[in-house]
Amino acid sequence: MRLLLTLAFVLVAAALPQPSNAAAPDRSPIVLAQNGGKTLSQAIEQVRRETGGRILSAETKVQGGREVHHIKVLIKDSQVKTYKIQGRKLSG
Repeated sequence: MRLLLTLAFVLVAAALPQPSNAAAPDRSPIVLAQNGGKTLSQAIEQVRRETGGRILSAETKVQGGREVHHIKVLIKDSQVKTYKIQGRKLSG
């Protein structure tokens, strides 16, 4: 069920109009951390807002006891960048 909701959100986010005047950052994949971490939805919105690009895919993986959201985005000049956003710390 969670996978279906995530997939539905990604499809809706990809269909939204993208700002054409936003400058995409010229940097390697990034890792951002925040207290408590971000949800996948928050991470997708952050990347879309910061890059102005089109979200191609988004998934959550577990690394070192923490969620890491991998978000692929199509930015200017037809470049695809992967952003890694730290999610919640998992108790175990």
